[in-house]
Amino acid sequence: MSDPSAKLQDVDPNNFWKLIADARASVADPSDGDAVAAAATTLLAERPPAEIVATQQVLWEVLTVSYQNPLWAAAYVINGGCSDDGFDYFRGWLVTQGEEIYTAVLADPDSLAALPAVVAAAESGEEFECQEALSIAWNAHLKATGMQLPQDAFRISYPDLDPEWDFDFDDSAEMAPRLPRLAALYDL
Repeated sequence: MSDPSAKLQDVDPNNFWKLIADARASVADPSDGDAVAAAATTLLAERPPAEIVATQQVLWEVLTVSYQNPLWAAAYVINGGCSDDGFDYFRGWLVTQGEEIYTAVLADPDSLAALPAVVAAAESGEEFECQEALSIAWNAHLKATGMQLPQDAFRISYPDLDPEWDFDFDDSAEMAPRLPRLAALYDL
């Protein structure tokens, strides 16, 4: 089993984003979330087990920050609907796009309409989800040690969602003024 004190080690969020940047640089198509997640898993598996365990908490902290209704609404438009799990997977995909895009999209979810992959998806119907991104540290730990992450290695605590965005995301009269670029791109 991993060293139980491993969960006490902190990982600098900058190191997490460097891992994602390195993974993106190593794949043919950095917009392919699954390829980035697989590369990040391989790179992380080369690190000490304590760092792998601590990275899981950083990942969930990054995902917690992105748990916002405006982003959920954007994911709903882009993916043609978005369940609870679908929103987790969408945020996983967003993480694999790197810190710069992640930060810009959190500041303005409507900015997703400017991403070339999203523009292309509006035409093709492609959806953006990356369940594998949620398991980067889990899979890296398994690969490095042959064991699962300790159950108490991380905590998930989601904030309350913004009540001003508590409306039916199928209501284009509500959605279009809030996400005008995505509404125009997806013909809402």
